[in-house]
Amino acid sequence: MAPFARAQEPPPGLAKRVAARATETRAALDQYTYRQSVTVVELSPMGAQTGEYREVREVVFSPGGERSEKPAGKPLDRLVHLKLTEEDFRDIREVQPFLFSTDQLWAYETRFKGEETVDGVECYVLQVRPQQILDGQRLFDGLLWASKEDYSIVRTVGKAVPDIRSMKAENLFPHFTTLWEPVEGGFRFPVHTYSDDTLDFRTGPLRTRMDIRYADYKRFGANSAIRYEKPE
Repeated sequence: MAPFARAQEPPPGLAKRVAARATETRAALDQYTYRQSVTVVELSPMGAQTGEYREVREVVFSPGGERSEKPAGKPLDRLVHLKLTEEDFRDIREVQPFLFSTDQLWAYETRFKGEETVDGVECYVLQVRPQQILDGQRLFDGLLWASKEDYSIVRTVGKAVPDIRSMKAENLFPHFTTLWEPVEGGFRFPVHTYSDDTLDFRTGPLRTRMDIRYADYKRFGANSAIRYEKPE
């Protein structure tokens, strides 16, 4: 594996520029409906599937213009060793599709890591870490790739923090990658989150895979959908 190519100096105010673009992207994304398909799989030490969870949710607008989520059918829950928690579902909504927006700058410290081309896009690479985690917060800890052209997020790699451990219970969270692709208007929206990680519980390690697809983007009031369901 090669290190990131190091630029002489990062652009002035890089983190603020990325956050400003992410804020614009969030405002645009809030005008779209879409479908989110979630699959979580448990694996044995030998790699055989031992359980799974599947759910499809739709982000929609009411006739009055209010945006909300609704399940598209009943979730399939055949997990044996895992139980998805409130924090897991919150991470699926807020952290896996992480947007480093202006109102979140105070919560994070950033470090310029260099430059790299991903998915054909020349990017700046930022390390993003929480400065502190307040009670009840769910934050992102990892790397983000931002387009050198317009500072749009192209890829994020990291995990939701903190892990939650007590004398009686553990709630651990996997590392993940989220990919962002262009939608109309020049904005990039999340299209795929995936993870293959081993969670080190006190009772023993447990390997999990997660796959989240975002599809059928449709601007509220428009007549056509933008699909991002790629063949396997």
